[in-house]
Amino acid sequence: MTALSLYDQGPFAPCPEPFNLAAYVLSAGRAVPDKTALEILAPRCSPERWSYRRLDQAVHATAGGLQAMGLAKGAVILMRLGNSVDFPILYLGAILGGFVPVPTSSQLTAGETRALIDDLSPDLVAFGQGCEVLDNLTCPRLLPDQVAALQQHPPGRTDLGDPGRVAYMIYTSGTSGRPRAVMHAHRAIWARRMMWQGWLGINADDRLLHAGAFNWTYTLGVGLMDPWANGATALIPGDGVSSAELAGLLAKHRATLFAAAPGIYRQMLKPGDLPHMPNLRHAIAAGEKLPPSLAESWRRLTGTHIYESLGMSECSTFISTAPPGPPRPGTTGKPQPGRRIAVLNTDDHCPVPLGQAGVLGIANHDPGLMLGYRGQPEETARKFAGEWFVTGDMVTMDAEGWITYLGRDDDMMNAGGYRVSPIEVETALNRHPAIIEAAAVSVEVKPGVEVIAAFYVADKALSDGILAAYCAENLARYKCPRLFVPLASLPKGANNKLRRGELRRQYQQIQQKEVGHDPA
Repeated sequence: MTALSLYDQGPFAPCPEPFNLAAYVLSAGRAVPDKTALEILAPRCSPERWSYRRLDQAVHATAGGLQAMGLAKGAVILMRLGNSVDFPILYLGAILGGFVPVPTSSQLTAGETRALIDDLSPDLVAFGQGCEVLDNLTCPRLLPDQVAALQQHPPGRTDLGDPGRVAYMIYTSGTSGRPRAVMHAHRAIWARRMMWQGWLGINADDRLLHAGAFNWTYTLGVGLMDPWANGATALIPGDGVSSAELAGLLAKHRATLFAAAPGIYRQMLKPGDLPHMPNLRHAIAAGEKLPPSLAESWRRLTGTHIYESLGMSECSTFISTAPPGPPRPGTTGKPQPGRRIAVLNTDDHCPVPLGQAGVLGIANHDPGLMLGYRGQPEETARKFAGEWFVTGDMVTMDAEGWITYLGRDDDMMNAGGYRVSPIEVETALNRHPAIIEAAAVSVEVKPGVEVIAAFYVADKALSDGILAAYCAENLARYKCPRLFVPLASLPKGANNKLRRGELRRQYQQIQQKEVGHDPA
C-alpha cells in the first residue's frame, strides 16, 4: 500500500473553558510580579523596563477604560499605533475587556487606513503618537493622549467565555488585491503552546529579543505574547535601531533567543563578522524562506542555529524546525506536535504519496486556525476542501515528516509544462559569489508566453552570458531563467516579504522601453 503524505500523532490538549486570551498571557507573570516583562532597548541609552506587575495593572486599567466608554461587547477597535509599549497594552486590554482589536501597520498611508476603516466599519479607532490622526470619521476615535490615559483608569472586568469566540483580527493581502480581515479566536494563544517546544524552545529563564515592530503579528506573538505566557522577558529594539546595531544589543542585554525575518539576518551579516554573544542559545526565523547559505553563515559566525518555520496569517506557524537538534538543510521542518497536516493533490485535495509535490493542508479543526475572513464568506469557503484548510503552499513530505517548501501555488512558475519552484531557482542564484540577493518570477513577454526571469542585486556588473552559463551549470535547462534583470534592490513589503507582483510590474515597464526584444 502506498504511504501517503499525512502527519497526525494525535490532537493537542483542548483549550480550558471559560477562557480569555489576554488573561492567559498575563497569568504566568502573576507568580513573578517584580520580574522584568519587557525591556525596550536603545544602543546608547538605558532600557525602558516594565515589570509584570506594571504590565498587568496597565492592561487591566485599559480594559476598564474601554468598558467605561460604553462600548458593546465584541466592539471592533482599529489600532493605529506606532512602536511603543502602548500598542501591546491596548491590544491586550481590549481583548481582556471583551472587545476585538485590529492591529495595523503604522506605515499605512492615510488613504490605506481609510480603506480599512471603510471595509471594517469599526466601533472605535485608536491613534498613537507618530501616526496621522484622521478627521471626519463616522465612528468615535481615541487620540494619543487618550490612549495613554486609559492606563490610569480603575481596573476592568475580565471577559471570560467560549474559547472559540473571536478575540482579534489581522489584515492580510488578498489575491484579488482586496485586504482581508482574518478573524482569530481566543483559543489561538492556547494553540501557540504547540510552537513553544516545536519551534521556539522557550522557557521562563529566557530573554527573547525580537527585531520587529510591535504592530507586526510576528512580534506580537513570538516577541511579546509567547515570552509573557511563559514568564520570560521580552526585549524589543526601540525606534531608530538599525540592523547593524542588533548584534550589539543581543550581546549587551544577554539575549538567549533572537527572532527576526531572514532579511534582517542578511543585513546583520553584511559586515562579515559579529560580536561575541555568549548567552545566545539559538535564533528563530519566519516571514519568508530562510536561504540555507544564510543559515550556515550565521551558524559559522555565532555557533548557533537558526530554527525557521512556515506559517501564515490564517494559522500562524505550524511547520518548523526546533532545538535541540540541528535543522535539516533544505527543509522547512516538521509539523509541530499536535498538528494534523497533509500534502494534497491540487485537483481532488486527497493526500498524495510521500515525496510527491502537492499543496499543504491543515485540519479544519486545528485550534490555531482562523475563524474566517470577516464579511467574506465566499472567500473563506474557497480556502476549505473537505476536512482541510488549503494553504496554497506547495511542498513535499518525506517518510519522517520533513517538509520541503517549494513556493506558493500562485508563485509557482511554468516552464514548458513543468512546474518550477521560484525558491529552487533563487537558491541557486544566491550561491553565485557576486549576487547579494535574487528573486525568480515568471513574466509575460508577449501575449500567452511566459518565461522565467531572474531579478538580482549584485556587488559588481554581471553579463547575461555569465549568469546564463552559471545557471546552466546549476539547474536543469527548463529551470534556467531566460531573462536577467539587475536592480538596485528587490521590492519588499513592510515585513520584509518579497513583492513578486511588483517585480512583474517593473519588468513590464522595462519591456515597454525595449520594444522589439523577444526573449522567448
